Amino acid sequence: MKNGFFLLAFFVSTLSTAAESYQPINLVPPLPAREFRGAWIATVGNLDWPSAPGLSVAQQQAELISLLDTAVRLKMNTVVFQVRDACDAMYASPMEPWSEYLTGAQGRPPEPYYDPLEFAIEEAHKRGLELHAWFNPFRVRLSLTAPAAANAISRTHPDWVRQYGDELWLDPGEPAVREYVLRVILDVVRRYDVDGVHFDDYFYPYPTTNSVGAKLPFPDDATWTRYGERSGLSRDDWRRQNINEFIESIYRNIKATKPWVKFGVAPFGIWQPGYPPQIKGFNSYAALRADSRLWLENGWVDYFSPQLYWSINSPGQSFPVLLNWWEKQNVKGRNLWPGLAAYVAGKKFPVGEIARQIQVTRAQPGASGEIFFELRDFQENPALAAAVAAEYAQPALVPASPWLETSPLARPALAGREGRGGWSFQWETLSGSPVAKWVLQFCGPDNAWRTVILPAYQTTQVFSFTPEVVAVRAMDRAGNMGPPAVVKRVEESFWRSGKWQ
Repeated sequence: MKNGFFLLAFFVSTLSTAAESYQPINLVPPLPAREFRGAWIATVGNLDWPSAPGLSVAQQQAELISLLDTAVRLKMNTVVFQVRDACDAMYASPMEPWSEYLTGAQGRPPEPYYDPLEFAIEEAHKRGLELHAWFNPFRVRLSLTAPAAANAISRTHPDWVRQYGDELWLDPGEPAVREYVLRVILDVVRRYDVDGVHFDDYFYPYPTTNSVGAKLPFPDDATWTRYGERSGLSRDDWRRQNINEFIESIYRNIKATKPWVKFGVAPFGIWQPGYPPQIKGFNSYAALRADSRLWLENGWVDYFSPQLYWSINSPGQSFPVLLNWWEKQNVKGRNLWPGLAAYVAGKKFPVGEIARQIQVTRAQPGASGEIFFELRDFQENPALAAAVAAEYAQPALVPASPWLETSPLARPALAGREGRGGWSFQWETLSGSPVAKWVLQFCGPDNAWRTVILPAYQTTQVFSFTPEVVAVRAMDRAGNMGPPAVVKRVEESFWRSGKWQ
């Protein structure tokens, strides 16, 4: 009888014992923050990576990983990696020689062999970062003294190449040149899992002078005679048309190859002096033959990043005045992500200027993030890193590009299981558009939602605590998100849980 009493008491007590589980609920978590947070990784002249030509493969890879980890630590979401600075390659190109900035001699492959672009993409995607491949389309060589590789364009097609001052350039007025550069870029788009293709501000070269200070004309008499004179345009308008046709062709062909690959341009920040009226400075429309406003107005880009490398209070080149003007030109509603001059923070202007420019950009309705030149400066300037880290307190997703062609995303299947290390959550999706990232959201007893951005291959997350609600969404390459799968912690009686069996 005594034993029976204790047994009855045990069963009664277990009726109030709670077992935790997670059940699906009809709840939509708050949308995570959207803000482009990018940085350029410049390879030309060994500005960012590698730090010197001819480093060992192990050193090169360690440096690149360190840069990517810096981006992650600062809660950035994109790196823009320079893969072709002067008709050469930081990847295994079937068309152009290996870069001299990689191995010390143009055409020499890394030893032991690896593909830096393939490595960079894999490591970036592991960390939830987008990687955009940055090309300089028409520059051939920055120096005439270093020997060119046997397959360098200056040797295989010297008829396309012009000497301008101490540099070599492809002539954009030659249709075969524009077609060749297009083939180089599409080769990368087809063979590599890049998230974007990127140009900066180099089209026709920046003006230079001769030994007595006279401005040098670009030596394109042959192409002007062959193609330009019959165009009915002035020589400068014909040059601008060459670049316009090239930009439109790049955009159209990228979309025909991989519709989700974004195309972005970062032109010189001033289109023309006087636009808007108070603006003074270099005329990129006239000198570089870059009608960048036309490209934005026509929607030939998915994102536009004018290099606004001046301070907020600069009277002739005011950062907010220029940003506001560019927003007004963005009639197609493309992503507007201005370029910020991290490399002069603490030198030309205080480090705090960068934080203020982030705040100004956030206050501009048509802008949704920024891109820094350059990433290595955040490693070498702790004050700059601290200022940006304070602004980027929480992670943010890359803004969507809803005009890109995508398929609907499916709701994941989400389940939680208790284990020795804590609660483990697994999810999967079996249909819909391919997943680029997972957006994991959760909240604890404080009811504050937190967001973690995970690479596509990661479909599990372990918590060392017991979250109240967990949600997962799929995100595609265009930045679109699918419906969330949401589960909530519930307590079940010992009997209902079935754990007594």
